[in-house]
Amino acid sequence: MLSTFFEDLDTVLEKDPAARNRFEVATCYPGLHAVWFHRLAHGLWQSNWGPLRWLARFTSLVARWLTGIEIHPGARLGRRVFIDHGLGVVIGETAEVGDDCTIYQGVTLGGTALERGSKRHPTLEAGVVIGAGAKVLGPFTVGEGAKVGSNAVVVKAVPKGATVVGIPARLASDEFAKGSAPGDHESFAAYGLSSGVQDPLDILMHQMMEELKSQRAVIEELQDQLTKSQQAKPSEATKP
Repeated sequence: MLSTFFEDLDTVLEKDPAARNRFEVATCYPGLHAVWFHRLAHGLWQSNWGPLRWLARFTSLVARWLTGIEIHPGARLGRRVFIDHGLGVVIGETAEVGDDCTIYQGVTLGGTALERGSKRHPTLEAGVVIGAGAKVLGPFTVGEGAKVGSNAVVVKAVPKGATVVGIPARLASDEFAKGSAPGDHESFAAYGLSSGVQDPLDILMHQMMEELKSQRAVIEELQDQLTKSQQAKPSEATKP
């Protein structure tokens, strides 16, 4: 228990350059408080006894009041999960969050089905980073070490180590999309993006603009040739 407590504190110190010491992290990080509340609520939920399950829901409600983060007590969180800033984060009942995952403010791990008792929410494998405002919706898996860019809307499975951006989310184009080992500090991407990551639609638009410029140059050249040809015809007609 005590080792897990210090492990949580050190995870924040590792991933947040604004964190200065363990005492500050323990007292001033609502994302960490939400995780601690959830562990208590999840333990109560596991009892499967009505009164304790109500207490689990009430515990999660108190955590929401205090932290602005809503985690259903049925959700499963791994070790060293870091919820940064945290306000507006929602994690649904059947969501599973693996070890070393990082979740930023405004993230929703939501469900799209209404069947009671079924798997409705996503599973995040180890080392996943979910950027601010992203929505991951449905009972699919986000692969180990994957990154979801800020404000992306993910509605289907994400391959291991991939980076996805946009609405709906698409695979990003760069060398970082190949991924990295979970917990690799050097490859950690704040807000789910690494430098050089580009939306594939942005790349396509840029290519189209370059093609349009090329076509315009060809058209202007043809127009110049046509103008010169038309100017030459009258002079030829005046010759005896």
